[in-house]
Amino acid sequence: MKKIFLSIALVATLASCNDDFLDIKEAGAIEASTFFTTEQDAMNATNAIYSFLRSWENSAFPYQFVFGVPADDVLKGSNPGDSSFINEYDNFTYTVSNEGVRGYWIGQWQAVNRTNQVITNVPNINMDTTLRTRLIAEAKMLRAYFYFNLVRIYGGVPIYDGVQADYKKPRNSVDEVYNFIISDLTAAASDLPQSYGAADLGRVTKGAALGLLSKVYLYKKDWQKAYDTSNQVIGMGYSLDPDFNHLFRPAGEFGSESVFEVNCQCSAQFGGSQYAEVQGVRNQFGWGFFTPSQSLENAFEPGDIRKELTILRNGEITPEGDLIAMGDPQSVTTYNQKIYVPKALNNNACGYGSIQNIRILRFAEILLINAEAANELGNTATAILNLNKVRDRADLLGTTASTQAALRAAIWHERRVELALEGDRFVDLVRTGEAATVLAPYGFKAGKNELFPIPLDAMNESAGQFTQNPGY
Repeated sequence: MKKIFLSIALVATLASCNDDFLDIKEAGAIEASTFFTTEQDAMNATNAIYSFLRSWENSAFPYQFVFGVPADDVLKGSNPGDSSFINEYDNFTYTVSNEGVRGYWIGQWQAVNRTNQVITNVPNINMDTTLRTRLIAEAKMLRAYFYFNLVRIYGGVPIYDGVQADYKKPRNSVDEVYNFIISDLTAAASDLPQSYGAADLGRVTKGAALGLLSKVYLYKKDWQKAYDTSNQVIGMGYSLDPDFNHLFRPAGEFGSESVFEVNCQCSAQFGGSQYAEVQGVRNQFGWGFFTPSQSLENAFEPGDIRKELTILRNGEITPEGDLIAMGDPQSVTTYNQKIYVPKALNNNACGYGSIQNIRILRFAEILLINAEAANELGNTATAILNLNKVRDRADLLGTTASTQAALRAAIWHERRVELALEGDRFVDLVRTGEAATVLAPYGFKAGKNELFPIPLDAMNESAGQFTQNPGY
């Protein structure tokens, strides 16, 4: 098993920061003091943010350690002895010294640093004003995304609004971080375009900013704003892909359902990603990690077409004609079908599945956000309408839930099966208050495991400014 670092043409790094978690230089990096002079510099620095979205830290192992394995729909995968340390995330025995906890923390701060370099330095470049405004908006949208990840995993974190003179500062509160995210997304939404040409697919849009904003309001339980903002997105022309399988294949990328999607094209400049490879069928397409659990299998209703289009099985023939090998009898026998790339479409220049885009936010989730907010506001008809749109695509009958409590449970359940293996289940369980019950058999401790610990070295580097999360 080999970790591959993605190459980036130019990375603007922080010249003045002394904190290791914000100042990890990459090979070939260029200091900010000698960069940021031309329009092309501004574009390259912004592209470096997008490169991080495809990176190992944001889409492969560290990401799955904190967003995937702790949930009840994902297993470590592979065979029992391969990377057995991942079991610490399944049974909640990770500590402040755990490398995965540290790796995700460091990665997100490196990404925040890239956004802040753009937000601070691009305004001073003599360049096309429309492009300059757009690039700053892209950076703010992406900074909000990284902070949204941080606050959901670690709780309150320091807010760095641009390049700082002093990075040793206390953690901000959760509310302060959410307000910062909302401010960034609101500003970004006002300046971002609604769409791009083919050459710029994957750059964030007004719909992506508003869609993420509606999700942020969902986490804050600001139901009216979640409802209003998701309604804005619903009115922007998105629609469900009628074919759930097509949605996750390369032909379905950037389709009508795509709200926020990472472009993972395999090219000399970008090099694809390992998002699909680490989850691909072991000994045939990939490494076989982060696989569906029996609990997830049991969650699908009879007749739900998503079950067999989410779970790929040894011995089956895919709709595209690939025979999935039986594999090692000591290894897992089911895999995440959402990341599967048909053999005929694979680009071997970048490794298996490197062309598989990462769907961060889909229109189906916008409908479910709207349904949940509508239900909490007492708008039963709208909640049922949008819930049933998602169910209809899955070939299911309309919900039988009619009371607010029953609809709430139905919407939460629909999120689980619709968004299965897409990284939302653990944080959804925490958000809805179900984690203590659902995850208790795995070792989850209420009052502790809702958040991950701040890594030990970050605590030490803060010179006493940080307080640790409870229980660690």
